Amino acid sequence: MVLAGGTDLVPNMKRRQQVPQRIISLRRIEDLRETAVGDGSVRIGAMTTLATLTTNPHVRQRHAALFKAAAQVATPHLRNMGTLGGNLCLDTRCNYYDQNYEWRKAINFCMKKEGEICWVAPGSPRCWAVSSTDTAPALMALDAQVQLAGVGGERCLPLSELYRDDGIEYLSKRRDEILTRVLLPVAVAGESSTYWKLRRRGSFDFPVLSVAAWVRRDGCGIVEAARLVLGSVASRPILSSAAALLIGSPLSEEIIQAVADEASNLAKPLDNTDFSLGWRKRSARHLIQGALRELRGDDPRELGPIARRAAELVPVF
Repeated sequence: MVLAGGTDLVPNMKRRQQVPQRIISLRRIEDLRETAVGDGSVRIGAMTTLATLTTNPHVRQRHAALFKAAAQVATPHLRNMGTLGGNLCLDTRCNYYDQNYEWRKAINFCMKKEGEICWVAPGSPRCWAVSSTDTAPALMALDAQVQLAGVGGERCLPLSELYRDDGIEYLSKRRDEILTRVLLPVAVAGESSTYWKLRRRGSFDFPVLSVAAWVRRDGCGIVEAARLVLGSVASRPILSSAAALLIGSPLSEEIIQAVADEASNLAKPLDNTDFSLGWRKRSARHLIQGALRELRGDDPRELGPIARRAAELVPVF
């Protein structure tokens, strides 16, 4: 297996969820740490640490969703080690999978590792482990692409195509490939984006729900293009078609409510992460509203208790 920052792989190895015979470190490949702006795109090396991303002035000023997502991953210590590529390839998570070896053995394991049954949905033929990456929803909202390199050469694909809705085979990346770069379109006038994350504690915790939103508006405030992505609601981040309702209109309260109503239908939580199912389902609507109202220019601290809680967890540097 390939080792980037090790903040996901090493704990998984300790729990014997992943037991590679060989580990190949990418830490000394300087080319994978380079960030460059030009030719209509921003090129970010996959080994760029999350801490470095949060201090990049271009990212902070032009791609707020990515800045906010990177700033809310784990703790400062882990952001100093964790990488952008590693967060994009983060293993899917589940209450029945992310336990120590003895605990998992006591329930006869699960189909994601050594077992034959999904304990979340015992009658299901598939694994329902959840995608908990922070940066993927943000980058999908920003229309990012990823560059992969392997024995067959290099290829580039939209970030949305990197993921599968399968808790076990959650990446379309081949086993002989590594993720080398993230490519972002250069931001133009009228663009704005944000990322909202729901978790129990204000630091360290993985998201139980996340919302990334991006809009481009003309000089009169009319939305010309929009994207809305929900994270931690499935085994992959989900791009919502409800964003199309925003196009051609200002970010009025009526439109925001309609988008939140439709997009929140994508949140169909199971008993495999934190908090109760019903509350997580209801929270999706509040977070979508909060993210869109922030893009409109509202103060996130005045958007209700759930939205305010999510907004206040964004670190300020």
